[in-house]
Amino acid sequence: MEGYLRTIDSKKTGSIGHGLSEVWSYRELLYFLVWKELKIRYKQTMIGAAWAVLQPLIAMLIFWFVFGTILDIETDIPYPIFAYSGLVIWIYFSTSLNQSSGAILNNAHLLTKVYFPRILLPFSQCLVGIVDYIIASLILVVLMVFFGIMPSLWLFLLIIPFFLSILLVSGIGFWISSISAKYRDVKYITPFFVQLLLFVTPIIYPPTAIPSNLTWIITLNPLAGIIDAQRAFVLGTGVVDWVALGYSMLVSVAFFFFGIFYFTRHERQMADVI
Repeated sequence: MEGYLRTIDSKKTGSIGHGLSEVWSYRELLYFLVWKELKIRYKQTMIGAAWAVLQPLIAMLIFWFVFGTILDIETDIPYPIFAYSGLVIWIYFSTSLNQSSGAILNNAHLLTKVYFPRILLPFSQCLVGIVDYIIASLILVVLMVFFGIMPSLWLFLLIIPFFLSILLVSGIGFWISSISAKYRDVKYITPFFVQLLLFVTPIIYPPTAIPSNLTWIITLNPLAGIIDAQRAFVLGTGVVDWVALGYSMLVSVAFFFFGIFYFTRHERQMADVI
């Protein structure tokens, strides 16, 4: 135990560089945590990884019926493609944020047993969803062909908005999981705010549907620029709002590094407050 305490005390907490170097040094453990979470997620399920397809598909069908049929919201592309292309990013973001926010509390039994970078716990939750995103994106290509939108080389640029969403959700996840270790109710409040975020993100409606006096809400939302770029790359028109994407990039990178900084600053106290 004494050796364990010396190991913790020798760590330079609060350093972004230290946090990144520890993630790299323990990358094999990170891989193990991701693989373990994948097996747990689909263990004893009837359809396994098919949930990665059914979740966005079912959500798309519901939104298509409500917003595309009943409310008759006009979009530049078929509404199923419009909704689904945003949902693949949104479902990754919302699921990863909900899972990563409680990663420390859910693994409290590990914190006092052996030293490892605690940041791996929320980060692994953010990486698990990559598999689901890839599977759901393959279905997006099938839907595009079905609705007469031929895939183009622009699809390869989808890695840009997705990479930004990984940075954004990881940074927020680091921050919230650290706070949740001390204030337990944060873990339960987070899903509520995630649900609210859905309605201020242009996923199920186009930005043009927002009243002019409320467009600032969309402008401040970094997910808006990410999803807008996602749809532009899906269409392959080259019409991308680079200003909005640049803003989303700056915010995503800022959140990522701030999350690492905040997490490493409070990492030493986690075992005491859990």
